[in-house]
Amino acid sequence: MAPTPAAAPEADRQAILAMLGEYRVSFAFDETVVLQPGYARAAPKRSGAYEWVVLVEDSGDRIVLQHLLVSPGGHVTKHWRQDWHWQARERLEFAADQTWRRRPLAPELTRGAWTQCVYEVSDAPRYCGTGRWNHRYGNATWTSDRTWRPLPRREYTVRGDYNALNVENRHTVTPDGWTHEQDNSKVRRAADGSTEAVLVREFGFNDYRRIADHDFSPARRYWQATAGYWARVRRHWDAAAAAGGLRLNMAVDGMPMIEGLFAQAARVERGETVADAEIDALFSRYVEPLPDTRLGRR
Repeated sequence: MAPTPAAAPEADRQAILAMLGEYRVSFAFDETVVLQPGYARAAPKRSGAYEWVVLVEDSGDRIVLQHLLVSPGGHVTKHWRQDWHWQARERLEFAADQTWRRRPLAPELTRGAWTQCVYEVSDAPRYCGTGRWNHRYGNATWTSDRTWRPLPRREYTVRGDYNALNVENRHTVTPDGWTHEQDNSKVRRAADGSTEAVLVREFGFNDYRRIADHDFSPARRYWQATAGYWARVRRHWDAAAAAGGLRLNMAVDGMPMIEGLFAQAARVERGETVADAEIDALFSRYVEPLPDTRLGRR
């Protein structure tokens, strides 16, 4: 008889749930160590936002958090999503341009660990990482293993000299909120996934500070109206990636899916009905499920 999986530690769960709430967020990215002759560091990037993080699911060993941006004028943008899985057996990994493959995780990597998977505004996959929470020093900190991810939107709209990031992520719960640190290497990869060149390292620091002086009610209204629709979209993504993973048949900016899904969500927000067949049509056009190539799978 297989052993009963250990329950997720409550201290870990509370650290993840501590990321819920209303925040003023600052984003900072600085290129640091130059690794190629003649490469010139890009200018530092600074930006900010108001963000509400809402709980989508908490089933004990799986916690799903959705981020929503609210502009000073009240415009709402569904932002990124983070899913946390206790002792996950597998994860989606960014394997090549527009391609994510489902990979098994070694027991020694996932034992006592959480796998965090991050998703695009359209709920398309971005990256996953696996690591353990550390509570020894008074502030809970989770550190991932190094994994691959596609270029962020701040880069792929203006850069063509690299096509992948190799990243270690760190989340820390702080007295004022929480932080997300990124240790990034900007890499040019060949079609077979091999590394052609590592250009430069980059440090990213996203600082989420709790606030009480911004009106997040537009985000609450938007999510109340559209949460059911986005749950349907997530089920479509899960089905597409259920076997071996998926490939996106569109430009790297992902705009056909983003614009299509956001337009449908806007209709739902207005009280209209969006049929499953309309969601199916977008997925049939732009998302290609991959066969399962894992050993012993069909």
